Amino acid sequence: MYEVIFYKGNYRWRQKQANRDKCAAYVEHHFNSAVNPMSSYAVVITGYLASETTKNWGRWYANRVGKEFGIPVAGNGGVLVGGYNGRGNGNLKHTRMPAILLEPLFASNPEHAEWIRSDEGQDTVAKILTESIMEFFPEGSRIGFSVGHKYKTSRPKDRGAPVYGGGAEADYAEIVMEKAKVMLESDAPIIAELIPEEEDVPDNDIRVIKDGKELWLHSEVDEDDDVVWDEENRILYITSL
Repeated sequence: MYEVIFYKGNYRWRQKQANRDKCAAYVEHHFNSAVNPMSSYAVVITGYLASETTKNWGRWYANRVGKEFGIPVAGNGGVLVGGYNGRGNGNLKHTRMPAILLEPLFASNPEHAEWIRSDEGQDTVAKILTESIMEFFPEGSRIGFSVGHKYKTSRPKDRGAPVYGGGAEADYAEIVMEKAKVMLESDAPIIAELIPEEEDVPDNDIRVIKDGKELWLHSEVDEDDDVVWDEENRILYITSL
């Protein structure tokens, strides 16, 4: 028996709330996107310090997606530890339970987008997620769900990448997760009492501090922004994605 809780707010906040609620597992759902419309693979991101259980769970999921849709897997057997140059690690690193970030299909690939937008494709992805949770957490438990990009305090209008043919990544990811929730909760839920929700306070500031004194503060940073330090030229690049 499972209970699924959707967490909202900035990514760090979601993870802290899942820790507070003693979730047994945490899933953040995205769809991938690339300039090349023919990009085609499934991958699961884990944090740099992910456990072997987490990595095995991610590999199971990615390879099942690959088998169902006839696409290859990326990373190490379907798992990319730490994400893309660290992007993705922050979405998971504050959790105290197995946590994975899913990128099963490409929103920018016309064929993948057709699967993403169809009921049949959504049902397939939701079923794979459901079965992966049942495989690795068979005793039943509280599961934390996070819709990538959507519901962030720092950038509430963010919906991620556009999906070829119409719609946005985050909205379809949410549809898939809602379907998975129904599948997981088809039996009577467990449930321990939840602690009342607190308020999410954005905490994405970037500061420059010299000799203990703050010289510069930039507060308009989102957790999905790409932040890169150019060591050679001593320049910090912040790119909105």
